[in-house]
Parts: sequence; C-alpha cells; structure tokens
Amino acid sequence: MTPRRRIVLVGVLTLLVGYAAPELTRLAVGELWWWGRNLCDRGLVASSLVCRAAPDVGELVVGLAPLAVLVLAMVGIWVAAVWCLRPVHDLAGPIAHVGPQNLGYRIRPRGNDELARLARSLDEMMERIAAGYEGQRRFAANASHELRTPLAVQRTLIEVGMAQSLTGEQLELLTSQLLATNERNERLIEGLLALSESDQGLRARLPQRLDEIVGTVLAAHQDRATAAGVTVQSHLAPRIVMGERVLLERLVTNLVENAIKYNRPGGTIAVTVGDNPALTVVNTGQVVPAEAVAGLFEPFRRLARDRTNQAGGAGLGLAIARSITQAHDGLIAARPAEYGGLRVDVQLPDAP
Repeated sequence: MTPRRRIVLVGVLTLLVGYAAPELTRLAVGELWWWGRNLCDRGLVASSLVCRAAPDVGELVVGLAPLAVLVLAMVGIWVAAVWCLRPVHDLAGPIAHVGPQNLGYRIRPRGNDELARLARSLDEMMERIAAGYEGQRRFAANASHELRTPLAVQRTLIEVGMAQSLTGEQLELLTSQLLATNERNERLIEGLLALSESDQGLRARLPQRLDEIVGTVLAAHQDRATAAGVTVQSHLAPRIVMGERVLLERLVTNLVENAIKYNRPGGTIAVTVGDNPALTVVNTGQVVPAEAVAGLFEPFRRLARDRTNQAGGAGLGLAIARSITQAHDGLIAARPAEYGGLRVDVQLPDAP
C-alpha cells in the first residue's frame, strides 16, 4: 500500500474514532457506574466502604477518561505514522549502501504514485552522478595520457643526449625540442588549473565592460596574429555583463587563440561584441565537420588527434571556455563557419 493510501486510511479511521470516542467513553463509564450501583443496591458487594466510595471513584474515572483517551490517541498516532512511513523507510535502506563501488544500482520502481516518482527521481540523480563520476575518471585518464606523452619524449631526448657526444648544432636542436616539450607541459598544467578554477564558480560578480576586455585581448594577440598571417577584424559595441574580469579575459583569450591557431595563412578572424550573442568569434580555418563540433568542447578533444603535435594545444581551450560561460550563467555554442573554420557564439546575461 502506498504512503498516500495509508495516510488517507489513517485519516478516515482517526475521524471515525474522534467522532465516536467521546460517546463511547461516556457510555462505557455510565455502564460501569450502573453495574457498580446495581451490585451495591442488591447487597452483592460485601464491603459498605466500597459502595460509599463508588461515587468518588466514578467521578475520578470520568475525570481520567479524557487523559486516557489522549494517551491512547498519541500512541495510536505514533504507530500510524510509523506504519505510513514504512515504504519510505524500506526505500532508504538500499540507497544508504550506494557508493562508488555500485553506482550502477537503480531502484526501477513500478507504478506512478508519489513513492514511485521519488524513486525515479533518485534513479535519474544516480544517472547524473554516474555520468559525472565517469567524466572525472575519463578526464583523469586523458590528463595522465597527455602528460605521459611529452614526458616520454623528454626522457627519450635526454637519453639520446647522454648516449653520445653531440655537436653544437645537435645540442641546440636537442635543447630546443626539450624547451618546446616543457612549454607544452606548462600550457597543459595551466589549462588544467584554469579549468578547475572555472568549475568552482564565481567568487564575485561585478559589472564588467565586455567590449573593453575583448579590445585588450585582441591588442595583446595582434603580434601573434600578424606572425601567423591572420587578419583580425573587430566590431565592439558597448556591453556590460556581470562576472569576474580574470575569467572573462581567459574566455576571450582562449577563443581568440583557438581562432589564430587553427586558421590558415591569409585567413581572417572576426570578433563581434553585441547584445545577443554577447560575443562572436569566427575564423577561416579548415573545414569542421558538423558532427565533430560538439566534441570540441570536451577536454582533450581536437580535430587533429596527434598527441605529440607540439604546435597544437592541449585540447582544453573550448572546454575552459564552456566552463567559464556556465559559471557566468551563460550559453556557448559553435557551428561550422560558412567558408571553413568555426563560429563560436557566447550568450551572457545582461547586467541589472
């Protein structure tokens, strides 16, 4: 029986008992009084003292009857509450044993009552927890792989340098390769720290001029864009958003760096700040398959899958951008650009 039916049944019984209890108590006390009086009148009670005390006892019984009824009612209410909540108690038992070792456990209830809906909500919650746990496990595995590959390259280069005498040119090449691998490790660690920081949410929300932030980031990356043969076009309308300046700068920086890194010589980057979306970054790089766009926001996901590629990033740029956008209660979306490359739109709430 479901908790609702149990509660309804207890409520009906309570109404009936509450309606009939006073009358039943009065009848019971009156009946006892009559029998006691009748026995005394017939002389069936040997002690006259008992008969003389009977009126006082009767008054005492009448006075204590409501208290007795109250005590019985409290005991009955307690028993009824335990009985009504028994299904919830039975449901709590299996849930208490759920942990990382059995995240696949599901209740899978039948019916459509309140308890079944609660059980289904718990199953859905377990699905989300399991997905998050699996995502963390996969993230740790990918991070370990990303770090292990350049470390293996460094070890190989060091062993080669120790195994034989190197000329000046060979030594210069070896040190440059070691430096490039070390820089890649630094970028990866910085990306992991930024992703962790953005996942923790915002420490403060202050009005920020998004157009000024974007202008500062574009000015800082102008030399890099020029060296890559990429032309930067910008249209920055005034826009105020609530958030943290450091995280917003990281968001814009990641989008701009991706647009430069995955562009082509002679290509362009168009950066727009407006109302809706708040920020748009479009580049003219290689053609991006539509089915591959969603995966680019996952950590360590790239179009080029060569993990030893030193020119490419760690695959954390768009993942960090998504995390920062979500921390600002915004929405980030991407789609293939019209002539190759990627278009990224960021929607952010207006400042009050």
